[in-house]
Amino acid sequence: MPLLDDFSGFEFEDLMEDVFRNLGYENVHQARKTADEGRDILMEEVVDGTRRGVVVECKHTGSVGRPVVQKLHSAIATYDYDGPKRGIVVTTGQFSAPAEEYATRLRQNGDPYPIELIDGTDLRDIADEVGLDLYNGRIEILCDETLRPFDPASGVDAPVREAARDIQNLDADALPEPRKLVDFQPYLTISARIDAVFETSVGVIHRVNESNRFVVHATRGEPSVADSRLADLIANNGQQAVELDSNRFSTMFDDVDVTRYGQTETDYKEWAVSRLQQHHTTTVSYTGGNNVTYEKTCEPKQSDISIQAISPLYVPRVRQTLQLEQYTYPYSYYAAGPSRVAIEDGIHRCVHCEKETAKSYTYCANCGSINCDSHIKTERLEGTPVCTGCAVTERFVLKTKYFYDESNLEEFRSEYEQMALHEKAMENTPLVGGLLISIVLLLGFILTSGVV
Repeated sequence: MPLLDDFSGFEFEDLMEDVFRNLGYENVHQARKTADEGRDILMEEVVDGTRRGVVVECKHTGSVGRPVVQKLHSAIATYDYDGPKRGIVVTTGQFSAPAEEYATRLRQNGDPYPIELIDGTDLRDIADEVGLDLYNGRIEILCDETLRPFDPASGVDAPVREAARDIQNLDADALPEPRKLVDFQPYLTISARIDAVFETSVGVIHRVNESNRFVVHATRGEPSVADSRLADLIANNGQQAVELDSNRFSTMFDDVDVTRYGQTETDYKEWAVSRLQQHHTTTVSYTGGNNVTYEKTCEPKQSDISIQAISPLYVPRVRQTLQLEQYTYPYSYYAAGPSRVAIEDGIHRCVHCEKETAKSYTYCANCGSINCDSHIKTERLEGTPVCTGCAVTERFVLKTKYFYDESNLEEFRSEYEQMALHEKAMENTPLVGGLLISIVLLLGFILTSGVV
């Protein structure tokens, strides 16, 4: 196994911790290196409803003899675990005949602490199962599950139609079919446990004992932690994940893309450990035995941090594009069936000022624009909405009137010419009202002046 053979014993243990975690074992962590007790990795498994402790000895050697298996048997017997226990010896090499005979006899005799042997040949088969590249000791990410890119009960177009329902003058049920693109984005949910104790001559001065769980965007380059909305979307819908079948989804979307994981699972584990080390590094003050105050930087060691699970899952990033006349409206979101996290809402945005916080929006059927209150008017001839961007305007009685086109303007001009004088005046009600008020005030002033 090139390169893997060059690993140190500690590096091999670190790798096997990841391998066993990917095989489905629980609470996988390396034993503290305080003493050689024949225990390198401790973990648990559930078989037929029974939880069992598993003690693992890792041997990065060409051949493993019977004494190693016997030592592990003793280590299992003295391991403080409340429940049944068994052991595993794993090596990149092979086992001697006496070692295999000893392990076989334990199983045949019904020993309470049976031991499984995994040699280099077995490790190659396991590597295929978990995506382990034996040439560089890295575990590739194998993932074929995704959150649902749409809700089967309502259809792919439902989010756009739902967003359009509160746009005034727009019939959401009569919208043209939007263009639909989906990009399956790679994410990981990483669960970790940190248990670090910092001591000086005066005793324990600081301790970190907590669990951490965070969601990571796992494309090329530096990983990034997802925001809380997306993390909740994944946590609340992960159990309803479906198979990522590009051919199936291509019949529902105009374009389907899958963004591959940018690094190996091993890389993300190392990044997570480093991130947790930085996050939990702190400087504490303590008083020594001589009553002098000291400061000490407490930085957890890698061995203080146990990555308990790295769960990959694709999250669909959907972009729908709605074309209304000459305007295009993007609507993007992360999807999980009926649940969504919005990325971009181009439907609730004025095309003229790009305002996204208006109290209401109105559709202009004349040009296809969606407008805030400041950029929508009432068409004078037909009494329907028209935007300030496409309207033809002309002033009547000093007030600007808005029309769909020159034809409507010309038609209103003809009507205006036929109006009585008082009807024309009412084309500018505020002006007429202001004049009447002014006349009343003037008359009042004259009458008052005459009395005096």
